[in-house]
Amino acid sequence: MSKITGEISIHTQNIFPIIKKWLYSEHEIFARELISNAFDAITKRNTIATRESKPNLAVAGAIHITLDKAAKTLTFSDNGIGMDAEDIQKYINQIAFSGAEEFVKKYQDQTENEGIIGHFGLGFYSSFMVASRVEIHSKSYRDGTTSARWECDGSTSFSITDGTRDEIGTDVILHISDENEEYLFDGRLEELVKKYANFLPVDILVNGKSTNVQNPLWTKAPTDVADDDYKSFYQTLFPYSPDPLFWIHLNVDYPFNLRGILYFPKRLHEMDGQKGQVKLFCQQVFVSDSAKEVLPEFLTILQGAIDCPQLPLNVSRSFLQNDPYVQKISKHVVKKVADKLVEEFRVDRERFAGYWDDIQLFVKFGMIQHPEFYDKSKDVILLKTTDNRHLTVGEYTATVDGTEKKIIYTSNPDSQAQYIQLLTDRGMSVIVLSTALDSHFIQFLESKETDLKFVSVESFLADETGQSEVDNAVYEQLFRTALDNEKLVVKVQALSDPGLPAIVTQPEFLKRLQEMSVAMGTRGQETSKLWDEYTLVLNSTNEIVQSLGVLNDQSESGELRHDIARHIYDLALMGHRPLSGQQMSDFINRSTALLTKIIPS
Repeated sequence: MSKITGEISIHTQNIFPIIKKWLYSEHEIFARELISNAFDAITKRNTIATRESKPNLAVAGAIHITLDKAAKTLTFSDNGIGMDAEDIQKYINQIAFSGAEEFVKKYQDQTENEGIIGHFGLGFYSSFMVASRVEIHSKSYRDGTTSARWECDGSTSFSITDGTRDEIGTDVILHISDENEEYLFDGRLEELVKKYANFLPVDILVNGKSTNVQNPLWTKAPTDVADDDYKSFYQTLFPYSPDPLFWIHLNVDYPFNLRGILYFPKRLHEMDGQKGQVKLFCQQVFVSDSAKEVLPEFLTILQGAIDCPQLPLNVSRSFLQNDPYVQKISKHVVKKVADKLVEEFRVDRERFAGYWDDIQLFVKFGMIQHPEFYDKSKDVILLKTTDNRHLTVGEYTATVDGTEKKIIYTSNPDSQAQYIQLLTDRGMSVIVLSTALDSHFIQFLESKETDLKFVSVESFLADETGQSEVDNAVYEQLFRTALDNEKLVVKVQALSDPGLPAIVTQPEFLKRLQEMSVAMGTRGQETSKLWDEYTLVLNSTNEIVQSLGVLNDQSESGELRHDIARHIYDLALMGHRPLSGQQMSDFINRSTALLTKIIPS
């Protein structure tokens, strides 16, 4: 064959998808594409051997990656279908002509598109992200064809000459550019194989060393997998992680093809909620560390892997999110996750309660984001009480006047221990809101269950108190003067515990707004004054409060009266939230002064 030269033809109508697909920020993607192409070639060869009754053509596929540091070359070799000069002209020189597309059309009546990743000819050009020159040495499986050699320096110019390869298959030789010499090390290539092709069902060798695992657990039927297998595979995906709590094995053939395993990881603290990682694969080839274009956001808090063979990976993310196929996947996975939660709850309620602290952030986030997830799993919502019990919403028994169900909560169980004790002594339960999402979540529940109302423990105590005959105006003037706050609202009521001098309350909406602001880190100086506007509820049955009516504002007793008023307010505030630095300093100094006054000299 005489030497052929020419210009690489780019199909204009297809250039934009190519540009979008291959403008990668990471050059390492070339390894994934060349390995994928090699695997496609092997799969095609064995498919033809079966469909055309050519048993001698079948091979045990293997992909060899060979480094030559002295020559600065990196070679990807396969024993796949191979190409002759005509194939190279069609599939390499005419960018965007998909060899896999033509192959599938030819055999579509005989095969279920078995194992064809489907981008032969396109991914090849990622080679030029790391190579200054690329060669192809290939021999076709067809009888009577000769081997061919193709060479290009990254421009649109190429040459094709007779090749020297004797065996069916293809070598792609990359002459690595100076700035990409990092890819001329065994360790770096082994790392890329493990990242992108660890689960391809073909042996991949780097300088003769077998590198990949080959058999991902998601390809097996769930009935064939033991618990220890799931845990072991979890360590393959996420080395050195604590064992997962439980998992969901996705194995769907209709109406779409989907495989995968989603693990519920153990959370060490709330911030770990941002560290989920569901890896996305396409026919066992790694695509992304995040499946957020395929799964709803709340599911990406989980860990694991999903394999979507029919996913159109060469389109934009926005297209994926709106693609009907992707939406079907998303909806199905949401249902499977909800079903798994309900199953875990019903099979072992106690064990599920032990998981709750680890999974509650995920469950609440999912319910807020997806109403259908709430509808399917609402019965497994657990409310953790201050005495470490876990109750469902239906099991919580604090009801008022027979119509509105009130759930009493605290966000500060340590600060509000005295308030909580008042209610637990009466056989009532107080739940703990412990996550940054809880303020949003209880509002969400109230919107879903119109007869349900969440009430803070201090608001509940203030609302249920009896009226007092003491004149509010006297006390209001005293506390406003003592605290130098003319806007302070003061009420005098008969609280149920005579040992409690006072409590401070806020409107429920303001309290939640404050907690949301703190959780989101948006509480600033301009809004902090709003948060500190409390109502002071004095207990008319408390002896200290009563004594304030006996003391007057003259001389030492007046000064003492003001100090006691300030002290009562700080004690009430401490039952609501921690004092600020200056407030705590003033409280300590005042405590010392009061002790000095009551201890005989």
